[in-house]
Amino acid sequence: MSHRFIAFDVALEFANRIRPVLDSLRRKNRALEDQLRRAVASVVLNISEGDGKSSLRDQARFFEIARGSCREARAALRLAALWGYADDATVAALDALGDRVCALLSRLIARASSASR
Repeated sequence: MSHRFIAFDVALEFANRIRPVLDSLRRKNRALEDQLRRAVASVVLNISEGDGKSSLRDQARFFEIARGSCREARAALRLAALWGYADDATVAALDALGDRVCALLSRLIARASSASR
């Protein structure tokens, strides 16, 4: 299986598992909920868009955007825990999954960048 498809599948799992936190945030902090929802959606959508690009440079650019959004989502999760909107164990598990998505994206970026030179 392609690393792109693995990254996409893990990003989808991340988006699905984050839903209970989003539901909780909707009642407690709508701004943070909206930011987290958009960041997680951006991860999935930019992986998909990057996969559709024929240029390796374009692929790398979209994977970089996805990685940045993944980092943003992880930071939002940490804020949710810090502010008492999500429990530490849930956030730790989601952060580990987000870390895996970021690592997969870093590999995709490295491959696309080195192949485009």
